[in-house]
Amino acid sequence: MEHVVRDVTESAEQIRGGVPVTAGRFDFRFADQRWEWSDEVAAMHGYAKGEAHPTTELLLSHKHPDDREYVATLISDAVTNSQAFCSRHRIIDVSGAAHEVIVVADTLIENDAIVGTTGFYIDLTEIIDQERKEALDEALPDLHEARAAIEQAKGVLRYVYRISPDQAFGVLRWRSQETNTKLRDLAAQIMADLNTLPGPAAHTQTQFDHLLLTAHLRITPGPEQ
Repeated sequence: MEHVVRDVTESAEQIRGGVPVTAGRFDFRFADQRWEWSDEVAAMHGYAKGEAHPTTELLLSHKHPDDREYVATLISDAVTNSQAFCSRHRIIDVSGAAHEVIVVADTLIENDAIVGTTGFYIDLTEIIDQERKEALDEALPDLHEARAAIEQAKGVLRYVYRISPDQAFGVLRWRSQETNTKLRDLAAQIMADLNTLPGPAAHTQTQFDHLLLTAHLRITPGPEQ
């Protein structure tokens, strides 16, 4: 059975691009509702080897509250109809951490009779966390770029119209809604178009030069300075 568990794990990793997964086996016999689980499945529930013996009650107690009734129905149907127990649901381990698992199983046959169901729990938690991280990593550069463009455009509006940051953002949002244009695209276009305007008058630049070179003299020291 160990080589089967290994094959299932390797297959899951190939499907999910090599992200490590945990897979373990289980058996469930219908007549006496007796469960057996591997150390890997026990670990998914937060138990060390031999620390707990699986029962229907114990397993259901570890299901996410929103999934518990659903899984209880699946187990009941498996017993009533002599069918495999297959599912995707969430487990809450002894530490309170959530694990999203899929249960892949087939019927357990002895002497040409279906006596239970046997298969594998596959923990998808690391895969899902990795996918979320990758999605966030992909989105963050765009989010930072969008925020930078919006902040720059706000700064321009504040200077030109002598308005507050909130008012500047309000103006941008108004134009975005009025023209059905994404805020980041509008801000980026404003900043690009800014380069087409003539530079500031000589006296304005001279005044700004003075501000730039003397700004440090007008800073009021804070309590920790």
